[in-house]
Amino acid sequence: MFEQKIELRGHIVDSYILPQVMDTIMDLGGNYEVEEFDLGRHKDEPSYCLMRVNAPSPSILQEILRLVQRVGVTILEDRDCEFKPAPRDGVFPLDFYSTTNLQTFIRAKNQWLPVSKTEMDCGIVMRAINGTQTAECIPVTHVKKDELIAVGHTGIRLEPMERDRKREVFAFMGSSVSSERPKELAIAGLVSEMRNAKARNRKILLVGGPAIAHTGAARYLSKIIEMGYVDVLFAGNALATHDIETALFGTSLGISLNTGLNEEEGHQHHIRAINTIRYYGSIAAAVDEGVLQSGVMYTLVKKNIPFVLCGSIRDDGPLPEVITDALQGQDAMRSHIGNVDIAIMISTMLHSIAVGNLLPARVRTVCVDINPSVVTKLADRGSHQTLGIVTDVESFLRELQLQLEAAEAAAR
Repeated sequence: MFEQKIELRGHIVDSYILPQVMDTIMDLGGNYEVEEFDLGRHKDEPSYCLMRVNAPSPSILQEILRLVQRVGVTILEDRDCEFKPAPRDGVFPLDFYSTTNLQTFIRAKNQWLPVSKTEMDCGIVMRAINGTQTAECIPVTHVKKDELIAVGHTGIRLEPMERDRKREVFAFMGSSVSSERPKELAIAGLVSEMRNAKARNRKILLVGGPAIAHTGAARYLSKIIEMGYVDVLFAGNALATHDIETALFGTSLGISLNTGLNEEEGHQHHIRAINTIRYYGSIAAAVDEGVLQSGVMYTLVKKNIPFVLCGSIRDDGPLPEVITDALQGQDAMRSHIGNVDIAIMISTMLHSIAVGNLLPARVRTVCVDINPSVVTKLADRGSHQTLGIVTDVESFLRELQLQLEAAEAAAR
């Protein structure tokens, strides 16, 4: 048998981390022996577990260690993290350590260093800045030849994501996704979290899809932006285009938002909206010229709130601000997520997954969609902190605006 000692610290019992580790070991054909266990005696006291893992082969042992490390296990070896130079630009060493979205630490010269810019599916680069060693997550497309990249699994520790024990939206929504959960209660908890984030001068990110415009919910989102509860918006060409189409023509995809009927030649409205903005050079210029006078994009410009629009292969136009290079779009989004505490993702599966891949696990993430599978897919792709509200976008944003206004009025 091949063996290795591991340890777990924190709220490993009530967050189900310890049972998950035990199941992983047994499912892969290994075994374990608990050598030390100290159970926290009350809800705020952490627990500790030291165990010896056994496996029938080195490869099975390494696979066990790889999987349990990703939920916060520390592999006990008296060795620093290992690094190898990148073989060429845009390529990691073949045995590089692939990061998660959990806060990560590496051991260097017998000290544990925090890894900055936490992001899943990246590598860890070690750099010396003014004589001080620093470590940060780096996408494979950014690495340069000979930069030192972490390899293997030794000398790497993750901080597990623990279950929140407070009675709030993120505890209430912590069970399986369901359309039967009461929406007003969930939104009330979200309102409380949004107000707490603003009180701490932290940012709220909104990731939006075109259904916000199609359902007529843009007016509610505009009001929420005016109230100061959106600090940055990520979207695609579609949301901005149809929001502007509504402002200019009163339609979205050619459908009148007043009557619900097809407008004559309404199918042209979205491309005419795009052309109008391209004529003036930018969304901001159209606002300055008085051409664009309402809507989400108008409000963002007037409130000087940053937004990132990333395109796709099917985009018409696109609008001048749309970033058509996917890697440039990722970098633009990365530049805005440093102080984000809450991410609200509304009716946009692909953008939600893309942004979820960039967010550290500490960011409280709410996914709102009429389709429960969108929330499930987001969590399946690694954004385990995501919690869902299954509802249509119009009723969600209307209720969110009402509850935010009520909370503000009660606070005055």
